Amino acid sequence: MIIDSHIHLNDEELFPRIEEIIDRAKENGVKAFICIGYNRESSELALDIATMYEEVYAAIGIHPSEAKHYQEADLEWLEQNLSHPKVKAIGEIGLDYYWDRSHEERQKSLFIKQIDLANKYKLPIVVHMRDATNDTYELIKKHKDKELSGVMHCYSGSWEYVKNFTDLNLYISLAGPVTFKNAVTPKEVAKKISLDRLLVETDAPYLAPAPHRGKTNESKNLKYIIKEIASIRNASVEEVEKITYENTVKLFNLNEL
Repeated sequence: MIIDSHIHLNDEELFPRIEEIIDRAKENGVKAFICIGYNRESSELALDIATMYEEVYAAIGIHPSEAKHYQEADLEWLEQNLSHPKVKAIGEIGLDYYWDRSHEERQKSLFIKQIDLANKYKLPIVVHMRDATNDTYELIKKHKDKELSGVMHCYSGSWEYVKNFTDLNLYISLAGPVTFKNAVTPKEVAKKISLDRLLVETDAPYLAPAPHRGKTNESKNLKYIIKEIASIRNASVEEVEKITYENTVKLFNLNEL
């Protein structure tokens, strides 16, 4: 069994075909899905989808790219919905300096506010990080409750930083890039990380793995990611599948599965 720990079923590429995407995923061993929000509108839809489909759960939050647009009312809505039984995490949240560094301080402020909400409601965090490794690490280290967990989604940092994040009680999630021929860092992480700290995801509709690179991604493609990780580690597909499933259940408190 597999769980897609990070998918945007609420994206306009996937939502119109959501039932066929879920059905195809189930045919390929996927048992559950964590549908991820990135602003208020997408978080509302993620929660609606999770309410409609038993096998779907929601993470709600405001992505760093929304830092210059969000309103305090959006955070108020977020807090009002964190106690919903299908909400399993706050995310995706974090820092992204790749596209625009002009709002770094506002990104940091938004990130801290959402970490504080995670602490208050005892929820894990789903962290987006791009070109901001040290600042992301320092803010999590300073503000996250040490007892709470989370995941570095579609991890793109160095192997050297993996221990820093896992020491903060975070998991590392790998996605389609681990299957790319020249993706040196994800392959190194896949080889060296302790399996008890590893998750898998699609980040669909983005980052389709080989052999579907460049196409719209969906959860049925998780099998290629797991197969590649198993090959890199000289482990069995069944072992990687079992441990990442158990890690995801633990992180998101999916005890009903």
